[in-house]
Amino acid sequence: MSGNSIGKAFTITCFGESHGKLIGVTIDGCPAGLELGVEDVQRDLDRRKPGVGPYVSPRRERDEAELVSGIFKGKTTGAPITIIIYNRDVDSRPYEEIRYTPRPGHADYPAEVRYGGYQDYRGGGRFSGRITGAYVAAGAIAKKLLKTVGVEVLAHTVQIGKVKLCKEVSYEEIRRETYRNPVRCVDPETAERMLEEIRAAVRDGDSVGGIVEGIALGVPAGWGFPIFDSIDADLAKMAFNIPGVKGVEFGSGFKAASMRGSENNDQYTIKDGKIVTETNNSGGVLGGLSNGMPIKMRVAFKPTASIPRGQKTVDLRKLREIELRLRGRYDPCIVPRAVPVVEACMALVLADHAIRIGAIPQVLS
Repeated sequence: MSGNSIGKAFTITCFGESHGKLIGVTIDGCPAGLELGVEDVQRDLDRRKPGVGPYVSPRRERDEAELVSGIFKGKTTGAPITIIIYNRDVDSRPYEEIRYTPRPGHADYPAEVRYGGYQDYRGGGRFSGRITGAYVAAGAIAKKLLKTVGVEVLAHTVQIGKVKLCKEVSYEEIRRETYRNPVRCVDPETAERMLEEIRAAVRDGDSVGGIVEGIALGVPAGWGFPIFDSIDADLAKMAFNIPGVKGVEFGSGFKAASMRGSENNDQYTIKDGKIVTETNNSGGVLGGLSNGMPIKMRVAFKPTASIPRGQKTVDLRKLREIELRLRGRYDPCIVPRAVPVVEACMALVLADHAIRIGAIPQVLS
């Protein structure tokens, strides 16, 4: 099974499965001299882990990170950094019952065909959202690296189901308010309506999706490469590596299709001695390069595929249609837990680009 690594200068390789012994990540290319402790990683993992808050999977994983290589005397050595996270609250019995009945909306059937039945099917195995714990662990290091050059990455929930955050919010509000409620929405009133949207889905034996907005502040103009290594293409690819993601847009995104050039073009001006744009419909990227404005990316998540209501599927052994009713532990909405994942994914791509163009040196002083 290939396809487990991403990045060119700051490379991550993820491993493990949902119900295996552990999940983990190896980061190759992290500069030497970065002060790093387990608490730097644990802080972000605690924001993502299951069993925290209402309306999330009751699977209770401690998600305690172990940094097993690449750190000496509290600083990175330049060698590969490996982080492991043990799976401790595993119940695979429900998955044995549905071994040959692929779950609608999951990767069960194409994985069965691709790997001939040898794949670990428990809890989605390699295709589970559980693997994003590895992204978050690596992303915590990327965020700390970016901080050395004045770049900050934020994320927050802007939509759950049909409930949208309609008001403008400041970056300070995003920093301060995002993690003060279970849905990770900055506005308390909107957050309560989002919670009710999730409650309604639970009452109906259903699930909901939503949108997370990621923002990178402090990225100077000129990061990225044209054509196949454009910074927005790399960000989009990383976002699509998050299970459940079905759409990505930057700036005005799909709205740009119904706008005129005079509306969508970001006009230049001078502010505090710096060249900026009056609007940010580009989302901070032009021609695959950062333009000095905040990079804004919105990531759309489909409704959680696992729902308790009956759904049609097939028995792969008998080749006949059956009704499937799932048992197990599921999130009725994965969006709140995806907020730190989107943050991590943006940071991983930006750290890779920063190292590639020399903005972050190989040895930190």
